Amino acid sequence: MTLQISGEEFLDLFRQAKSDVFRLELRDRYNVPAERDRWEAFQARDWPRLDELNKAQRATWMQLIRDVTSADKRVERVRVVSEPPTQYIQFELRLNAGNDEAGEVIRYLPRDQIEGLSLPAEDYWLFDSATAVLLRFGDDDDLLGMEFVDAPAAIESFCAGRDAAWRLAIPYKEYAPKWADLGEPSPGA
Repeated sequence: MTLQISGEEFLDLFRQAKSDVFRLELRDRYNVPAERDRWEAFQARDWPRLDELNKAQRATWMQLIRDVTSADKRVERVRVVSEPPTQYIQFELRLNAGNDEAGEVIRYLPRDQIEGLSLPAEDYWLFDSATAVLLRFGDDDDLLGMEFVDAPAAIESFCAGRDAAWRLAIPYKEYAPKWADLGEPSPGA
């Protein structure tokens, strides 16, 4: 079954997960309206403002992750990235400095290492290796919609993509310092 879901239905999937949640990100840029002021602070290299905005604007997400992981559920993410990373990925490296503390484990997989992995072609969230949310993006990198998917063949492909990407991906704490010399202080500095 494939059907469109709302933002609240999507968040409920985190709360209802029994053991694990996984995200595969394949894009080098996302156009997220809620990030606009943080993006502007990043572009201006206004680190105190960026960190202040980030803490305030991500509070709900971070609380959700803490709630999920404190219930002994895993939340993991792999970002496939071009190297050197785009400015947007550099921005995300800064924004995600606190995700680990909340319990979300993020890893990075250089794009040149994905050949032969047969990763799905689109971003997705996978819940308990049983259901997924496929994320649809437009040409301007904006989120067009989210589709709930539970077709066995699709779930099998998403699980295989997760497993292949996770094995090769580099943990955040190892990956972020690699790009600290791109003209900004290291994340969390």
